[in-house]
Amino acid sequence: MGSSSQAAPTFVRLAGHPLRWQLLTELAHGDLRVRELVALVDQPQNLVSYHLRLLRDGGLVRAIRSSFDGRDSYYHLDLDRCAEALTGACAALHPALRLNQTAPAAPARRRRLPRLAVLFVCTGNSARSPIAEALLRHHTAGHVTAISAGSHPKPRLHPNTVRVLADRFGIDVTSQRPRHLDTLTDRRFDYVITLCDKAREVCPEFGDHPRQLHWSIPDPATVGTSDHASYPAFTHTAADIDTRVRHLLPALAPPTQSQPKEVKPCPPTSTPASATSSTTCRPPSTSTPDTSASA
Repeated sequence: MGSSSQAAPTFVRLAGHPLRWQLLTELAHGDLRVRELVALVDQPQNLVSYHLRLLRDGGLVRAIRSSFDGRDSYYHLDLDRCAEALTGACAALHPALRLNQTAPAAPARRRRLPRLAVLFVCTGNSARSPIAEALLRHHTAGHVTAISAGSHPKPRLHPNTVRVLADRFGIDVTSQRPRHLDTLTDRRFDYVITLCDKAREVCPEFGDHPRQLHWSIPDPATVGTSDHASYPAFTHTAADIDTRVRHLLPALAPPTQSQPKEVKPCPPTSTPASATSSTTCRPPSTSTPDTSASA
């Protein structure tokens, strides 16, 4: 049987390299800068940058210019693109391996979530973090406690925050007001997620060591000279946050535990095979019966 000369799919060639797989694994937890990736994978910066460029060229990751330091960039793993590439790789190997790709669903509709608390942080708490708060609460049907705050909160939510949540998701946040991070320092959170590069630098430590993630998302309020002009940016930002929230949901769900099979004694050998239960059975005990009670 002749061997195929077909080149390996892009995802296999990119993710199959040990260092690139390690970079993808680290970025799966959140957006990171090059120097942070260098420390995590313990490799020279020039080597890490080289492999990041290959991952960028392959469309699996993208770079986002930091709003805190314009000389810096955050790298973001495009999970949707990874899913598409993995699906294509499976189909290229054999049609029977073609995956049915679907968007991540809210785990609250599959099984009940533990009562987790998630804090979203940005600078003004008027756009990015309240959008994330509203979407997480929406997708988990309120089973997760979602809160947002800002390091320098604005007096009110941006009008386009209210508008995009109502238009795109049917969520009403007209009564919500920005809050300061300092009002939450005594609260316990399971996750603290910063959506602003500046807020990440000043976000305080919280008790009980919550898991800290970073989503580097540009502020849509800085686009355009009017609320009307910035609305497309808010639409794009809300879609980006919605994708990230949906990908967060499986991490919030408890692992599925398989139920142990019921173990019953096997029926007598004279029992017809058709009458035998499919339940896992245990052979009858061969120990001597206890006859002391009848003696």
